[in-house]
Amino acid sequence: MVDSDRDISLIEKIQAFRQSEDPKIAFVREILFVLLTVGAVVAILLLVCGTWPAVVTIESESMVPNMNVGDLVLVVAPDRFGTLESRYGNLSDYLSDQPTGSEKFTLEGDVIIYRPNGNTDLHPIIHRALFYAESEEQIPVTIGGKKALYTTQHEGFITKGDNNPTIDQIGWNNYRGLGGPLEPVKAEWIIGKALVKVPYVGYIPLHIKEVIIIVIVIMVLHELYLRSRRKELTGKKGK
Repeated sequence: MVDSDRDISLIEKIQAFRQSEDPKIAFVREILFVLLTVGAVVAILLLVCGTWPAVVTIESESMVPNMNVGDLVLVVAPDRFGTLESRYGNLSDYLSDQPTGSEKFTLEGDVIIYRPNGNTDLHPIIHRALFYAESEEQIPVTIGGKKALYTTQHEGFITKGDNNPTIDQIGWNNYRGLGGPLEPVKAEWIIGKALVKVPYVGYIPLHIKEVIIIVIVIMVLHELYLRSRRKELTGKKGK
């Protein structure tokens, strides 16, 4: 009997919280709704994508025209929806221009999202996997119009932005204060691969602070409007 009364009391408290017109309670109620919605979306993305972050925003022009600034990209684990494919199987395929992967975002080979040199403090890079190189493999490159050889520090994927003139491993020597050149991408540095992109939607997370403020203001104004309508209807019924 006591437990039953306690349950009824809890239900009454929840109903009172949901129906309260107190501005402070209404504000807390709206914030909780947003948090629950965001939590549900995050849980679904984790289940479907198998990695985090499950969405990234294109912030530079390094992948133009296949990915543009403001595109929102859905990211999945490397082993989901097919195995990870580089544009070329290895260096010999790369030199003979014999791509072995399937077409992804116009060109062949997966677009991967990876931690630069495995550094978790730096912003991830989203570029195309060209081919897989072995340790101390020599790769012909062009630097300042002159041909040279780049020797890999260890095995891993050689990557490149579709719009960049050369591979990441010689083109970005000090990515956001990394302290050295980018190295071939080890498997454990890969967050995931790009699955689909949605144009322009990525501008929202790029301006997330402004968006949050606007959403909260809209929520508060909506609550005030509903409360005003309820009072108006109550007044009409009283007459």
